[in-house]
Amino acid sequence: MTDTPSADRILMVLPSDRLVRKAAEAGCRVWSVWDPALRDRAYLDRVAQHSEQLLLADLGDETALRALIARTAREHRLTHVMHTGGAPAMGPVLAEAEALGLSTNPPHAIRLLGDRVAMRELLRTHPRLRVHARRAAAVAGVREAMVHFAGAPVVVKAAAASAGFGAALVRDTYELGRWERGATARGICGPFIVEEYLPGPQYAVETLSVDGMHQVVGITATRTTGAPHFTTTSHVHPAQLNVRDDAEIRSAVCALLDLAGLECGPAHTEVVQAPGGLRILASRAGLGGDRIPLLVELATGIDLEVESFRALTGGVLSPATVRRTAMIGFFRLPEGRPPSRSGLGELRALPHVHAVDVPARPGGPVHVVVVGAGPEEAAQQLAAARDLLGAETEAYAELHP
Repeated sequence: MTDTPSADRILMVLPSDRLVRKAAEAGCRVWSVWDPALRDRAYLDRVAQHSEQLLLADLGDETALRALIARTAREHRLTHVMHTGGAPAMGPVLAEAEALGLSTNPPHAIRLLGDRVAMRELLRTHPRLRVHARRAAAVAGVREAMVHFAGAPVVVKAAAASAGFGAALVRDTYELGRWERGATARGICGPFIVEEYLPGPQYAVETLSVDGMHQVVGITATRTTGAPHFTTTSHVHPAQLNVRDDAEIRSAVCALLDLAGLECGPAHTEVVQAPGGLRILASRAGLGGDRIPLLVELATGIDLEVESFRALTGGVLSPATVRRTAMIGFFRLPEGRPPSRSGLGELRALPHVHAVDVPARPGGPVHVVVVGAGPEEAAQQLAAARDLLGAETEAYAELHP
């Protein structure tokens, strides 16, 4: 690639192939770090295609990983070092980025938003946003933590937002015993956060920050199965909100990001309109999952991935103009009935269908993204896609209360 000294030179750990391509589209030069044990060669080749260099590393070797980052930063005059792939090796990467002075954000801000216990403590003195919560170090500690809720229902979830399991509603000692047995059988050992149950409509809020100024790009409605597992069945962008609720959500999310000290780039925050008022469920630095960035792009034309890299250079995002409604549904096929090639081909050919993701493993969910002139039409298109697949609306999502 042509040497462009003025371009932002970014080292990204565990970037997706799409993210590297979008960074290049935004004028950045990318050095990518991947552990070959985590992805197959074909995927790594796609990452390498838009990278200046693909660097392979054992993410379990913290010393070697930090040395690789430092050496690459020195040799290629990097301007930013970031971790983009969830939990693996995040600690060492953030520590080395801070040591080199190449963090895109204060590391404490990223840690605060990624740790549900720390976020709850941060909001403890803010009655408008706080949630009654207790930390439990292990499965046995959940029972003790529940005593502080005086018999009221609680939600138990992982303390780390990046943990790979969701939330569960526990209403009494019988359900607690069932949860304890299930967690033990699955090898889930904690730490956990136990917090008050907050029923109500849920929303996902995408923001971009530049020099500590936060702009809400869009608010997405999240639909779930409800208690006890709150499994997400669909997302709709934009959410249908009145002016007051829209302003309240925007204000609350920006207040959280200010308190956390986030300076630059995207953040994803989940909120609930509970009977006692709006509450923040979770937040993290980075783009939202569940193809929410695609929903935002289809509905408004704003590419969050490209804009997140423009934010590194102080670029200002234009206000979002909603043009249509985008919706994603998560479907599970009946056991033993994978989708046929002809059926998938027919579905992908429909003009209102913009993505169909089929799981690599049997039994996983099929994700379908559609657009419509409004929410009613988008819902009809999604229902038609479900019928074409012969599927059921069911279990999958990264978003949980």
